[in-house]
Amino acid sequence: MRVPLNWLADYVDLPADTDPHALAAEFAGVGLEEEDFFGPEVTGPLVVGRVLDLVKEEHSNGKTISWCRVDVGPQHNEALDDPKDPQPGPEVPSRGIICGAHNFVPGDLIVACLPGAVLPGDFAISARKTYGHTSDGMICSAKELGLGEDHTGIIVLSDLGLTGEPGDDAIALLGLDQVTLDVNVTPDRGYQLSMRGIAREYAQMKGQTFTDIGSDTVAEVNAPTDDGFPVVIDDANPIHEVPGCDRFTALQVTGLDPQAKTPFWMQRRLQQAGMRPISLTVDVSNYVMLELGQPLHAYDTALLGEEIVVRRAEAGEKFTTLDDVERTLSPEDLLITDRGAGPSGKGGKIIGLAGVMGGADVEVNETTTDVVLEAAHFDPISIARTSRRHRLSSEASRRFERGVDPNLGPVAARRCADLLVELCGGTLSPATTQIGQAPEPTVIELPVERVSSLVGIDYSIAEVTGLLESIGAGVEIVAQGRLAVTVPSWRTDITDDVDLIEEVARTGGYDRIPSVQPAARAGSGLTPAQRTRRRVSNLLAADGFTEVLSYPFTNVKRDDQLRLEADDVRREHIRLANPMSEDLPLMRTTLLSTLVDLVVRNLGRGAKDVALFEAGLVSTSAGLPSGPGPRHLPGYHPSDEELEAIYASVPHQPYHYAGIIAGNAELPGVWGKGRRAEAADVIDTVRRIAKTNGLDVTVEADQIAPWHPGRSAKFVLADGQVLGHAGELHPKVCENLALPSRTVAFEIDLDALLAQEDLRSWSGALSTYPVSRQDVALIVDAELPTQTLAATLREGAGEELELLETFDLYTGDQLPEGKKSLAFRLTFRAPDRTLKADEASAMREAATKLAAERHGAEVRS
Repeated sequence: MRVPLNWLADYVDLPADTDPHALAAEFAGVGLEEEDFFGPEVTGPLVVGRVLDLVKEEHSNGKTISWCRVDVGPQHNEALDDPKDPQPGPEVPSRGIICGAHNFVPGDLIVACLPGAVLPGDFAISARKTYGHTSDGMICSAKELGLGEDHTGIIVLSDLGLTGEPGDDAIALLGLDQVTLDVNVTPDRGYQLSMRGIAREYAQMKGQTFTDIGSDTVAEVNAPTDDGFPVVIDDANPIHEVPGCDRFTALQVTGLDPQAKTPFWMQRRLQQAGMRPISLTVDVSNYVMLELGQPLHAYDTALLGEEIVVRRAEAGEKFTTLDDVERTLSPEDLLITDRGAGPSGKGGKIIGLAGVMGGADVEVNETTTDVVLEAAHFDPISIARTSRRHRLSSEASRRFERGVDPNLGPVAARRCADLLVELCGGTLSPATTQIGQAPEPTVIELPVERVSSLVGIDYSIAEVTGLLESIGAGVEIVAQGRLAVTVPSWRTDITDDVDLIEEVARTGGYDRIPSVQPAARAGSGLTPAQRTRRRVSNLLAADGFTEVLSYPFTNVKRDDQLRLEADDVRREHIRLANPMSEDLPLMRTTLLSTLVDLVVRNLGRGAKDVALFEAGLVSTSAGLPSGPGPRHLPGYHPSDEELEAIYASVPHQPYHYAGIIAGNAELPGVWGKGRRAEAADVIDTVRRIAKTNGLDVTVEADQIAPWHPGRSAKFVLADGQVLGHAGELHPKVCENLALPSRTVAFEIDLDALLAQEDLRSWSGALSTYPVSRQDVALIVDAELPTQTLAATLREGAGEELELLETFDLYTGDQLPEGKKSLAFRLTFRAPDRTLKADEASAMREAATKLAAERHGAEVRS
């Protein structure tokens, strides 16, 4: 919000010698941080001049210039006996100035910039020889002084409604000595997007009494009449059951002078506030919006239908906004339309996106004499969604989406109408439209003790009352130490007692709040999941992997490159409603799909041997409802059933680890030639991850993309869950992704790992008794996995089995076809005694018996 200080001084007692930088620091203390500072940009002699004479001269370059004699005041004119131009001078003191513009005549008052002055852009003025004359200064245009973009002609003061005497200071006359502060308004304080709101903050900050220029108890407003311009609110699709428009005021002004121009003082204030003057009617509506914070819109009555209708758009409906862009509308868009044939023959058309931007059909123009003024109150959520949906932000939408005072419409409409009558010679019709009522004020009960408790300052009841009244609240003592606070209508951000406490702290001064470092509470340490993640990451880093982080977005093309089957669940992605890139609209279901990009990038930058790993979330659509999840308004606390529905609508996001090795697993050096990475390297990595976390896994052959069908493995946990896969990537996958051949990779589901019981846990002290070892060789089917047989032996041996090792595998002529021999060493230890040989043998026999029952195992003699 740009705040011209001369405008602010109209509403508060602002000393003329106020230091703008000091004021900016004070504003920052109440939450209005300085964004920018616009100070005087013109220095040196800039004066009013009167054109005494001009001679038009044509030159060989085809340009016609005006050689002028300009009276710039006795303190600046040349002496009569010392003219700088060789041609005869005039009979009165003046200066000779060359000008290329032709929109002025002798006798006009203009703005002359004399040698020694500096214009915006650090443009220094000096006397110079040109076109056969010495031009002793410059006659200025609006653009050269930073007053607008007009560079077609110079400033003629009478065109701006200004006057003066030659030699008068034009810097003060044109307001070029004024200062504007640009302050940052936070989204919850929409009332500060107005001079009314900023003036209130200043008055509170300085302890001044503030007279609210936007209150209907101070300003004059029109009472509604039966003959007001017809307006219908027909909102068939309210968002969150909140009407898009709950109050609509319309006034009619007739007999406007279409040739009337915006006075210079208003143009200057609009420019200082960052807006471009357009026409008197539009400028007045913008001025009142900046002054009070209520956006307004003026419609040409001659182009308007018989009534205004506020409604929601129909799906696919189209509308061209004032920026000449055709927009396809959504059923959530709130529209201003007319209905019935108007005098121009037009009717039943869309005339504006409510609260955002109008269209050209009924805009005021150079022939407009009668207008209908709209001052409506719109739902912030509705306006914010429309603005973002169409990527269309305007001064009106910025205010409506932050919350406009619902009581302000009648005041702003009357203020706008009065200015039009004053400046444009029109007549305000008594016919007044007012639909809807202002909401009942919010009353919040506030215990004063709670204020002191939360802020850390001992506030008295009188001080809390005074601070809240300074922001416009009504305060009443209802009990000992308890206040009933009536929230002002423009403070839509105050909904609870903590919001009032925040206002007490802000208006009372943040500098009063003591800085006390709280004592750190004793922590509970890392959670089991955190310890596991740290353990796995440390293991991978120690093995030479480098941790990286990739964006979790992918596309269907990557699934094809990874050769995923058409019915693979990893193709069931969640599609983003508003992706960062249209090329990556899907959430990844596997870490490898995004990790490969980082491997390729490193290889492309000259790395020969790359080992990367990533830990992160993947997203699955399994179990999600088909439609959108439930939505609730901010500040609403859902019930237990509603929370369950919310959680059910959130996709499952398991935590995965993935790693890729491209190139050598053992780097070459003086110790040898090195060794390329093999499937066994990543298979062993996954086995050690499980072992480090106290788990046993079964390694099985598997054929699943993107791994090589004969050089990969699947890891199954004790409860049957799949931990993950590891091995060499399929040659076609390497080719599709531009990876080196024989690249190896792994990916595991850490959530599945965390669901297992840690086998390293035990109760009681470690046994100090000696071990008893038993060996056994079993003949089983060649297809039986070693780990499956080992798990059976461990189960049958009982709790005293401390260690089970496989030390021999034999296949040959001495065994039947399709059989193999596996030799195991079983280590037993009891916690409370030394085991006898026959006890250990009995445990071994129990283990082999169970293996025989389940797998047909025979003891090899």
